[in-house]
Amino acid sequence: MKFFIDTANLQQIKEAQDLGVLDGVTTNPSLMAKEGISGDDNVINHYKAICGIVDGDVSAEVISTKYEEMITEGERLAALDSKIVVKVPMIKDGIKAIKYFSQKGIKTNCTLVFSAGQALLAAKAGATYVSPFIGRLDDISVDGLGLIEEIREIYDNYGFQTQILAASVRHSTHILGCAKIGADVMTGPLSAILSLLKHPLTDSGLAQFLADYENVKQK
Repeated sequence: MKFFIDTANLQQIKEAQDLGVLDGVTTNPSLMAKEGISGDDNVINHYKAICGIVDGDVSAEVISTKYEEMITEGERLAALDSKIVVKVPMIKDGIKAIKYFSQKGIKTNCTLVFSAGQALLAAKAGATYVSPFIGRLDDISVDGLGLIEEIREIYDNYGFQTQILAASVRHSTHILGCAKIGADVMTGPLSAILSLLKHPLTDSGLAQFLADYENVKQK
């Protein structure tokens, strides 16, 4: 399973990249705003900076909700770097735009997916990635991991090449659940990725090893 980091924070992206397990980045206007990035030129330059750090795909989201405007904006984003994946919302014009981009060889990420039917439409349109938001579903007492499982079954039934990118991942349980079900990608904060390192027996075992070493050294 690929690991993407969901942020616009360059320091966190670099930390994840230096860890050696990062496969890509997803971001959006909200995450850009959180980092104080505003204005078209600044946003474009920030995407370029992200592409300069990572080796894998970088999802860059369109702001437009109308087909023609999505095409214009998406083509501009795709021209920035071969790593750019145009992130398009799951709406009628978004599906039309995904079809257009797929025919032009432009990678896409269909975002804000909350049902298997939406994921099926995105795959039919040729999306490179589909992003079901499992954390937001959990927030309203709907089984987010169950949705991943449904999409996996449908895609496997018909050989769709669209990759399931589990989004709104909050913690290690989400990550491991996605891995067990067969999600192709997970995207989440740096804290979720680093949480996989943690286990109390590892901490206590290391502390004991170091204490034993100090005792031997003193003798």
